[in-house]
Amino acid sequence: MNAPKRFLRLPAVIERVGKSRTAIYRDIQGGTFPAPLRIGARSVAWDSDAIAEWQQKQINAAGQGNTQSNDTRA
Repeated sequence: MNAPKRFLRLPAVIERVGKSRTAIYRDIQGGTFPAPLRIGARSVAWDSDAIAEWQQKQINAAGQGNTQSNDTRA
C-alpha cells in the first residue's frame, strides 16, 4: 500500500525552500515552482513530494553550472 501524501502549508514551504511568499507565487506564475493544491474552500497546500522534486532539480541545476574548480591556489 502506498504511503499517504503529506501536504505542506505555506509557512512550511517557505521554511523548506528559503523563498519568500512573494517569490514563491511569482515563480508559480512563471511556471518554475510547483503550484499548490486546493484542499478546501479557502485553503491550499503543496504536495511534499513535488517540493522535494523541485529542490532536487535546483541542486542538479546548480551542480551542472559549477564546471570550474573553485580552487584558486597556484
